[in-house]
Amino acid sequence: MSLLPFGKLPAFRERSFVPVDLNLGDWEAIAPWFDRLENEPSEGQSPADLEAWIQKWSELTAAVDEEDSRRYIAMTCHTEDAAAEKAHLDFLENVEPQVKTKQFQLAKRFLAHPCRAELPKERYEVLDRDTELTVALFREGNVALETEISRFSQQYQKLSGSLTVKFRGEEKTLVAMARYLEEPDRATREEAWRVTSKRRVEEKGKFEEQFEKMLELRQQTAANAGFDNYRDYMHKRMGRFDYTPHEAVEQVIVPAVKVMQARRCEQLKVDSLRPWDTGVDPLGRAPLRPFEKVEQLISRSQQVFDRLDPGLAAGFTTMREQGLLDLGNRKGKAPGGYQSTLSEARLPFIFMNAVGLQRDVETMLHEAGHAFHALATQEDELYWYRHAPMEFCEVASMAMELLGNEYLEEFYSPTEADRARRVHLEGILTILAWIATIDAFQHWIYTHKGHSRDERTAAWLEIRQRFGGDIDWSGLEEAEANLWHRQLHIFGCPFYYIEYGIAQLGALQVWANSRKDGAKALADYQAGLALGGSRPLPELFERAGCRFQFDAEIVRPLVDLVQDELSKLN
Repeated sequence: MSLLPFGKLPAFRERSFVPVDLNLGDWEAIAPWFDRLENEPSEGQSPADLEAWIQKWSELTAAVDEEDSRRYIAMTCHTEDAAAEKAHLDFLENVEPQVKTKQFQLAKRFLAHPCRAELPKERYEVLDRDTELTVALFREGNVALETEISRFSQQYQKLSGSLTVKFRGEEKTLVAMARYLEEPDRATREEAWRVTSKRRVEEKGKFEEQFEKMLELRQQTAANAGFDNYRDYMHKRMGRFDYTPHEAVEQVIVPAVKVMQARRCEQLKVDSLRPWDTGVDPLGRAPLRPFEKVEQLISRSQQVFDRLDPGLAAGFTTMREQGLLDLGNRKGKAPGGYQSTLSEARLPFIFMNAVGLQRDVETMLHEAGHAFHALATQEDELYWYRHAPMEFCEVASMAMELLGNEYLEEFYSPTEADRARRVHLEGILTILAWIATIDAFQHWIYTHKGHSRDERTAAWLEIRQRFGGDIDWSGLEEAEANLWHRQLHIFGCPFYYIEYGIAQLGALQVWANSRKDGAKALADYQAGLALGGSRPLPELFERAGCRFQFDAEIVRPLVDLVQDELSKLN
C-alpha cells in the first residue's frame, strides 16, 4: 500500500506452508489454506507431527494478521483517504469474519487431536488454555456483530481525527491545541481550553449515538455467549478475574493527587484549580519544549536508548531505517498513539501525534517499550507467544518511560530534565486516578442494562466525584459531563484500560528495583519481555522482578517512593 510509511518488509522466516505470492486480502485465495489445515488427517500422527501442524497454523495466522495490520496502519495514518478506508473496511467485512470462523474450526481441531496430551506441557500449556477459552466463547452469530462494532470504532476514529478549531486565525487540530495549555498566561490557556472543549461538545450527539450503537451490539454479543452482561463476558474472554484496584486508588492515590493539586493551587496563587490550570508549570516558567521537529524527537530518543542499552538502541535504529515510525500530528490522522506488530516481519511500528510537548516524549518512550517487547519475542516460532497479555504488555511500555527518564538530558538542560521528571511522576498519580474512573464507568455502563443517556451521564459525574480530585468545574458542567468522549478505549477497546493501572504498579516496581541495582533491574525487565506470552501472567511479572498484586499493601510504598522522589525535584 502506497500510503504506508514503510515498504515491503521481508518475512522474519521464509514461509514453508503459505505461498509467498498469496493474495492475503482476498478470502477466496486464503480459504484453501485454512481448509488444508482443517482437513489434514490426524490418525496415527505423532506429537512431532502435531507440532509441525501448529507451526503451519502459526505461519498462516501471522501472514493474515500482518495484512490486517498494514491496512489498519494506512487507515489511521490517513483517515480522510478513501482508498485507505475502503481497503481497511474491505478486510474488516470480507476477510476478518471468515478468518474468525476458520480459526474457531482450527482451534477445535487442535483440542480434539489425539496427540495433544503428549505435547511438552511447559511449552504448550498457555496455548492449550487459551485455545480452550476461544472455543468455549465462540459463537457464529457474534462474528457479524463484532464486524459491525469494528465499523463503528473506525467511524469514531475518523470523527475524532477530523476535528479542528479556529484559534487566533489559524486552523489547528485538537491535539495541537494542547500546546497552549502549557502557556504561563492564564487567559491564553482558558481561551484554548474553551475553544477545544466547545468543539468536542458540538459533536456530543454523534459520539453518543456511535457509542450507543456499539453498546447494543456488545450486549447482544454477551447474551449470545450466555453471559448476563458484556463486562462478565469480556473478563472471561480476557482471562481475567474481577481485579479492580478501585479501592486502592481511592484510599491511596486520590489523597496523593489532592495533595499535589493543593500545592499547585498555592503555587499558581489561584483560589481554585480550573481545567486549564493542570498542564502549566505552577512556578510560571516557560513551557517545556523538548523538540520542535519530529526528526529531533527521533534522534534524541535514539540517544536515550544508546545510553540505556545497546540492544534496545539497535532495535530503535532498525525501526528508523525501515520507516517504521509515523510520529507527527497532522489533520486527518487518527488520534492517540499505538504500537502495532507486523506479525510476519516480526517488526514493530509506532504511530503517534507529536506536537512538541513533554507528553510526546513520554509517549515515545511508552510506545518504544512496546516495540522492544515485540523485538524481544522475534525468535519465538509460535505466533501467539509473540503477544503477551495486555497487563504485561503495558509493564513493558510504562517501565520504559521510567527507565528512559533517567536520560532526559538528551532533550533538556539538567534543570529542565528534573522539571520533566516531576511532570511525569505527577502524571503517573493523576493517570492512575483517571484509569480507575474509566474502568469504574465501564463497569457501570455494562451492568446497567437499558439505562438512559441521562442516567449514564449522572453515573459518570458521580464516579468523577469519587476519583476526580479537586478541580473546579463550575460553569463547565456540560464539558465535564462529556469528558469521557475523548477516551478511545471506551469506544474501541472496552475493558482494555485497567491494564494500564495494573501495569503501572508493575512498572513502578521495575523502577524501584532500578534505584537499587540498575543493571539487574534492566536485565530482569528484558528477561520478562523475552517470554512474550509463553507463560502465565504472574510468572511474567515475577521474571521481570515484580509482584502481580494491586491492593493498598503494594500501592502505598510505591506512592511513597514517587512522593519522595518528587520532593527532590524542582
